[in-house]
Amino acid sequence: MAVDASEPRPGNSDPHKKLPPGMVLGKDGKPCRTCSSLASFTSQTKNLRASSATAGSAASGAAAAAAAAGAGAGASTATAKLPDDCPADVETLGRSTWTLLHSIAATYPQRPTTAEQSDLRTFMGVFSRLYPCWVCAEDFQAYLQQQQIRVGSRDEFGRWLCEAHNAVNAKLGKDAFDCARWEERWRTGWKDGRCG
Repeated sequence: MAVDASEPRPGNSDPHKKLPPGMVLGKDGKPCRTCSSLASFTSQTKNLRASSATAGSAASGAAAAAAAAGAGAGASTATAKLPDDCPADVETLGRSTWTLLHSIAATYPQRPTTAEQSDLRTFMGVFSRLYPCWVCAEDFQAYLQQQQIRVGSRDEFGRWLCEAHNAVNAKLGKDAFDCARWEERWRTGWKDGRCG
């Protein structure tokens, strides 16, 4: 479920047009909010609004160019923060999704029935096709084809999911998590008692 915004994406009417780092277009050719970082999305949509509102005006065009330059210089999700009731960007969606999936793993039966195993396989397959970030969805579908989902027990699924999460982290340049500790992180809480 990693996003690599450096490659042209389907729906881009001009594949040679340079997109801001972190910006991904949807299959409709418009900026994809759930596929892009908050900073990139807000920068791009502000630029689009500014250019359409100021078409034909040199002074306004200069203001839009200055806004675009300012947004591109140092804009990041750390500095861009929207209220919690705004649509999710790719980072918010990703964090929430991993929380849900790891929580499912934590509550999955230790000895699941055949029906429960089938349900989890079905859920993960459907999830991989419906995920709102289409780039991330395609990436996860490819992962599922390479690394068959393991659903034989809670620990088996929890470790498989942790490995999948680490594969995404590696693509994003993030540290790997020690999958031997997945249950402590997502089910029982840390041994130092800080989780209550």
